[in-house]
Amino acid sequence: MSVEQHDEQGRVGTSARPQRWRPTRNGLIAFALAASILGGTAACVLRPSAPPPVTPAQVVVQPGPSAAAAPQDALVSVAERVGPAVVSVRSEQGLGSGVIYDGGGLVLTNAHVVNGAREISVGLADGRRFSGRVLGADRGFDLAVGQIGGQGLPVAPLGDSASLRVGQFVAAIGNPYGFDHTVTTGVVSALNRPIAEGQESYAQPMIQTDAAINPGNSGGPLLDLQGEVVGITTLVAAPDGFPAQGLGFAVPVDTAKRIAPQLATGGQISRSGQPYLGVSIGDNGDPTERPSPYQTRPRGPAGADHGAQLVRVDPNGSAVRAGLRAGDVVSSFDGRDVYTADDFLQVLVLHQPGDQIQLDVMRGDQRLNVTVEVGEAPPR
Repeated sequence: MSVEQHDEQGRVGTSARPQRWRPTRNGLIAFALAASILGGTAACVLRPSAPPPVTPAQVVVQPGPSAAAAPQDALVSVAERVGPAVVSVRSEQGLGSGVIYDGGGLVLTNAHVVNGAREISVGLADGRRFSGRVLGADRGFDLAVGQIGGQGLPVAPLGDSASLRVGQFVAAIGNPYGFDHTVTTGVVSALNRPIAEGQESYAQPMIQTDAAINPGNSGGPLLDLQGEVVGITTLVAAPDGFPAQGLGFAVPVDTAKRIAPQLATGGQISRSGQPYLGVSIGDNGDPTERPSPYQTRPRGPAGADHGAQLVRVDPNGSAVRAGLRAGDVVSSFDGRDVYTADDFLQVLVLHQPGDQIQLDVMRGDQRLNVTVEVGEAPPR
């Protein structure tokens, strides 16, 4: 992979460039997502008047045993408890996976699984099959929300992807190549992995895992040992067109929790609510001279030999109001070291308009600590 310069007005995006990426919906050979978080438009947009007020009995999966328990026992428990909430999703384009996350029959899956379809067929592990409808989808996030009817639906709890650590055990459940409810296991291989091909990129950095993910897994849950959904499996790396082994990726569940309500009620993502500072940024120094990914504590600002450089500052943005200038180098963002423009963007994506953020900035030989209020991205 390589990292290229960002020039996105401080908008959230990514710039890593793998050779090729393969979404994992069955039968899809290559897939390029539409646009970055702020530059793109919502795809698969459906605008129902409102989801019906379905209030069936809800079967909530209870939290599981401590992750300190034997991993094998914990994984068996996860498969038994959460497996019933994992579903197969069939659209006009093929087969994928999904997970029921709400007792009203709301199902999370990938946008590339539904691929513009309005109607889907959803199959449960207990043999029940429902006709469902797509409430909304967004290709930039590669997430979609569908809805089915039914009573006593199993529900998987949504967890916290921000607390994940490299090396942590995880499990993926899905329908690879039509083999329903297949469980694969592995670890979190990396966090905040930016994924892009050419000028098209996913709207947020991904969770990387070596749990086996194959065509048909798309849209299924990535689970921790507590039995909570920490990601939605999305794609595998496919250099030169050949799927790689142990290089799978999932959308962080924190992203899904933030945008799923918008998809369920409005059919699309509101781009105007995305974080914006009003800066164009690029790498400063050698991005390879960064701490090990296994380092768990911030090292603190280290000076202007690395960081994200402000190439241009919007005179109407919040950055200029905070006193930032073109040429400033951001070495730390909310206590996290910034070694590349990607590092900067990966922290910014976690914020919302109105948040107060702390930046350590180098201006020549001068070190500054600047408080900036996150603004709202203007329409494009």
